[in-house]
Amino acid sequence: METIGLTIPGQEHLDQVWGYRQDCCGADSSMDGCGPLRFNTSPEQWLEDIRRYADPDTVPEGKVQATQFLAVRQPDGRVVGMIQVRHYFNEYLEKYAGHIGYSVRPSERRKGYAKEMLRLALGFCRQIGLERVLVSCKPDNEGSRRTILANGGVYERTVHVPGEGIDLERYWIAL
Repeated sequence: METIGLTIPGQEHLDQVWGYRQDCCGADSSMDGCGPLRFNTSPEQWLEDIRRYADPDTVPEGKVQATQFLAVRQPDGRVVGMIQVRHYFNEYLEKYAGHIGYSVRPSERRKGYAKEMLRLALGFCRQIGLERVLVSCKPDNEGSRRTILANGGVYERTVHVPGEGIDLERYWIAL
């Protein structure tokens, strides 16, 4: 695996972010940890939205403060993944999704990037004062399960998400 770092998205990343979106949509892949990227009509709108989520004074109603990161591969600067850290829970996050969501560009999967992204994000979680984090994945997502376990995840239980027709395995990681 090439070295990666987490960076806060800026204007200079927007072309790559939009390419990431196209790659995920083209592969019919989830975009967990990308904030509202799937629903945005432009990369500029996405950047504006994630900046609103980052500021406790402008978080949209019903949402929580969250910090969005891009996983950028060194030295070529390619965005290989995205990861979002939610600073606290709302009801949905507490019951189902958890503190962290992440995804890796379809063409960059199975290279160890998710494991490193989560490891790096856990350091940020410590910085903002979290003592443990909840991370969830679908039962059939073996790669995500391995990523969580490799970072100290301890299985709690599997829950059914009403209205979405999916189950999620919940894992806690002590910081």
